[in-house]
Amino acid sequence: MDLSTLNPGQLTVVGSGFCVMLTMHYTMQLLSQHLFYWKNPKEQKAIVIIILMAPLYAVDSFVGLLDINGSKEFFMFLDSVKECYEALVIAKFLALMYSYLNISMSKNVIPDEIKGREIHHSFPMTLFQPRTVRLDHRHLLLLKHWTWQFVIIRPVCSVLMITLQLLGMYPSWLRWTFTIILNLSVSLAMYSLVVFYHIFAKELKPHNPLAKFMCIKGIVFFSFWQGVVLDILVAVGIIGSNHMWLDVEHVEEAFQNVLICLEMIVFSVLQQYAFNVGPYSGEVERKLKMRKND
Repeated sequence: MDLSTLNPGQLTVVGSGFCVMLTMHYTMQLLSQHLFYWKNPKEQKAIVIIILMAPLYAVDSFVGLLDINGSKEFFMFLDSVKECYEALVIAKFLALMYSYLNISMSKNVIPDEIKGREIHHSFPMTLFQPRTVRLDHRHLLLLKHWTWQFVIIRPVCSVLMITLQLLGMYPSWLRWTFTIILNLSVSLAMYSLVVFYHIFAKELKPHNPLAKFMCIKGIVFFSFWQGVVLDILVAVGIIGSNHMWLDVEHVEEAFQNVLICLEMIVFSVLQQYAFNVGPYSGEVERKLKMRKND
């Protein structure tokens, strides 16, 4: 292919496609390693679902870029696919942390050494909860519910939003209502994960939970906040449309999709470190033995 003959739009699509291929390469590399060393299905199933988040975001955004003239309903559907998967990833991340700690909420199994620890809530949660509480099964279950509410609310809102859009009953005030609900929901879910991390930071340290959490939070953070920034740039007129066949909303959507395709390369590389197969391949044990021998 002679790139010099392509126009800027075609070059953008080709470049984004290359980014998607790189993201798929790094993800499949990590995925194949976990499948080869399939030693702990309970943990590794969660890890597989989590690491597939980057390629799913990349492919989803690339599809939106290929059909840039798609309808609002089409783009809303693509966004909903990403965000519903995001909800699943958050739930699986919490399940992974439970597995590391040998906690079973369904069987009411909580190790004695972690019972009674202090949970410190910050504002605005102190409006609804005491500033300091002691960890027990009820409060641990509450943290789980705070996480899982997003797993339920996100798909329900997506179905309602798409249905109302198709019926032509989706005014701007309703769009903002859904936006507020979803932002509050995901914020509560993220807050519960942060609290959970602080409670069990010592026990989770060998599993590198912060790097794992930042991979998830980073994807969500960049996707959401760069969308907000693009909305502002459109509102102030910095981003506009010079195309007769492409309005400013589609131009903004194209920017968002291109940025996500680029960013997913970074996160697929970071996942190589955060979700390294070492704990399942025996590499970690070998390094520990070498250090003891030295």
